[in-house]
Amino acid sequence: MAKIKDRDTLSIVSGLIGLVGMTLVDEISRQASISKRSYREAAAGMFVSKNEASSLKGQALGLIMNSAVSILGANYIIKRMSQNGRDKLMSKGIMSGIAIGAIATAIPNVVPKNSVKPKDAASNLSYVFSSIAYGMLTTFAAARLGHDSLFDVPPQNDYLKPTEKTSEQVELAPAGR
Repeated sequence: MAKIKDRDTLSIVSGLIGLVGMTLVDEISRQASISKRSYREAAAGMFVSKNEASSLKGQALGLIMNSAVSILGANYIIKRMSQNGRDKLMSKGIMSGIAIGAIATAIPNVVPKNSVKPKDAASNLSYVFSSIAYGMLTTFAAARLGHDSLFDVPPQNDYLKPTEKTSEQVELAPAGR
């Protein structure tokens, strides 16, 4: 399988994979009456009225907004994996999903005209679990689909001069010194 060598393309692909998982968990939660409003409806509520947010057009708007946040979140996850490695993907995915989900959930809640924001604990807990699914799927997809060169970052302290010569430098030194 060909690996993705471009960070932006990898962000789009892995972010959309995570979005599918998040949407499935969110929809299951909605169907089971755990959550009162879908993630899409809450996102659309930042821009349109409550009635419009629950319409088909509102749901489409919410999905587009969630897609944008998912892709940006994937870009963050890829950057963090580039800095910290691709080990411990489960914990990195869970933590990234919770962090990105907290920000994505907080933004609609602070918009004054948003009448669709969830106020009950069950809906917000559902969003947390949806975000965990997103974070895990996005992290695993990025690690699996991304080319190794995307994660080969030079050490951050590469600018420090060595305090001792290496064995190669000692062997190359002229004999008279």
